[in-house]
Amino acid sequence: MKRINSMKRILSGIFAAAFVLSASAAQAQDKPPLKIGGILDMSSLYADITGPGSETAAKMAVEDFGGEVLGRKIQVLAADHLNKADLSANIARDMLDNQGVEMIYDVAASATALAAGEIAKARNKIVIFNGPGSIRLTNEACGPYTVHYVFDTFGQANVTGLAAVKSGLDSWFFLTADYAFGQDLEKDTSNVVIETGGKVLGNVRHPLNTSDFSSFLLQAQASKAKVIGLANAGGDTVNAIKQAAEFGITKGGQKISPLLAFVTDIDSIGLETAQGLLLAEAFYWDLNDDTRAFSKRFTERMKRPPTSAQAGVYSSVTHYLKAVKAAGTTDSAAVMKLMKETPINDFFAKNGKIREDGRMLHDMYLFEVKKPSESKGRWDDYKLLATVPGNEAFQSLEQSRCPLVKK
Repeated sequence: MKRINSMKRILSGIFAAAFVLSASAAQAQDKPPLKIGGILDMSSLYADITGPGSETAAKMAVEDFGGEVLGRKIQVLAADHLNKADLSANIARDMLDNQGVEMIYDVAASATALAAGEIAKARNKIVIFNGPGSIRLTNEACGPYTVHYVFDTFGQANVTGLAAVKSGLDSWFFLTADYAFGQDLEKDTSNVVIETGGKVLGNVRHPLNTSDFSSFLLQAQASKAKVIGLANAGGDTVNAIKQAAEFGITKGGQKISPLLAFVTDIDSIGLETAQGLLLAEAFYWDLNDDTRAFSKRFTERMKRPPTSAQAGVYSSVTHYLKAVKAAGTTDSAAVMKLMKETPINDFFAKNGKIREDGRMLHDMYLFEVKKPSESKGRWDDYKLLATVPGNEAFQSLEQSRCPLVKK
């Protein structure tokens, strides 16, 4: 009899424990998922730079984090803004108001980023910019929950322009994409050129995503500037460089300087045409063992290495999720406080730090594109010329026009 009663107690204990576990599991399932939303160029001139690769990088970060935080499953959303600022704003509004998104990532292109950023700011939600470059995002358009993570026009201009002028390339003409990013990139590079003792001989603006650069390149050629600075990105940069080669501009002695180029652009152009180009990047897949390890995993999914923007997506999403876990909440103020207090140490950045204006400080790199004879194979495109510390590459807080910066 005693044995029967003992068995009953043991079984009761097992059933009670099972009930508690199942109740806990049910409670976890009842919690809504933590949603993060990417607003991306999935199909146009910036699709290779961000697009499906940025969505993949965000999903990789979530998987590596364990797929959930605070008992909530993590969902990665993505939408195509078609390079339209009004559509980007509408997507951001829908994500935050109707879909329950807690954080927006990437937002490729500057005009679309500025539009989505205003929506996030009005709702006190965190937005992390990986693909856009306009310095306005950490100047006039900065917000308490805004992070500019990968690069900006000031950093690109400072690293590339400074090196070029110091090497004797001291007269410039700009081909500029006629929107926020291109205008800021031209302005910031012009300032660097002039302050370093160079001259700006002129500029011409071109429509976004144009296919014919002939008239713009002929104006640049006629200027006789030593450098034709390309204040554009993605497909516009690729097409401008290819057409400059067709017109014999580089053989005539003028240098083409892409002020924002990615490894995917160089691959599209080809080393025969791109060799010798100087460019600034925040990341390169073949920098060290850590970058190679991440890039190998990314390449297995995307069949090519990540761009700096896509690597930045993985890093920033991971940094966000760590802060959510440490804060025990998704409240923007609590999460951002920890994001700014916690150094970033991963394959993307060493001792990275998010400043009060939202700029994430990290090293930038000056590369020269290899000659075909120097390359060991596809994607082996860059020679590292210099590493520029973040506090030298990016705009100082003293120069900032962000209203959050105390002076």
